Amino acid sequence: MKLRGLLFDKDGCLFDFHRSWGPWLTGFLAEVSTDETHKVLLANALGFDPSKQVFRPGSVFVHDTLEEIMDAVLPHLPTWKRSALEAYAIEETAKVPQVPTVPLSPLLSGFKARGLVLGVATNDNEHPARTQLEAAGVINHFDFIAGYDSGFGGKPATGMQHAFCKAQGLAPAEVAMIGDSLHDMTAGRDAGMVTVGVLTGTTSRAELEAVADVVLADIGEIEGWLG
Repeated sequence: MKLRGLLFDKDGCLFDFHRSWGPWLTGFLAEVSTDETHKVLLANALGFDPSKQVFRPGSVFVHDTLEEIMDAVLPHLPTWKRSALEAYAIEETAKVPQVPTVPLSPLLSGFKARGLVLGVATNDNEHPARTQLEAAGVINHFDFIAGYDSGFGGKPATGMQHAFCKAQGLAPAEVAMIGDSLHDMTAGRDAGMVTVGVLTGTTSRAELEAVADVVLADIGEIEGWLG
């Protein structure tokens, strides 16, 4: 069946995770930690190496929702209330400059010229996702944007995938789910979509090849793959 839609993950797919989030998380840890030992404890809970500003494979910060990130760090932040930390995280992360994995506007314009419907399904909150896409100058390329808090649930469940199809009148088999994580591939596969893994996150080629229909270096290779 011919593809009619492309559904993208955001972080590690459209945007480079390490370069976008590494500097911000380094600053956040310095702000909330009480000393160096406490900072290392928080970094380990998040799967982050602050000395290199890189995220480790399997990092909760990379793949999971804000709720799950809160579960990982709040035991180590006894003076913070969950609601306060969540509100802080949503507002502050919306301001984080995102570094595209490839020049996005010409690539997305090319997809639209092919008649493809484009969407974003991220485990981030919808508000930061929209703010970051707008700041990158590409929000108008997308016909659908959902975060884990948009009412459809988060990945690896399939709520966002089915919502995209329903909203755009597409069959799952007409859509490619594109992402850098096993959560992305599981959600796409279980929804009945074609799955495209990209190597711009923290998941290895071997891990992605075990579950994806195809693995590409980055989203810039999708044009050639479609051709």
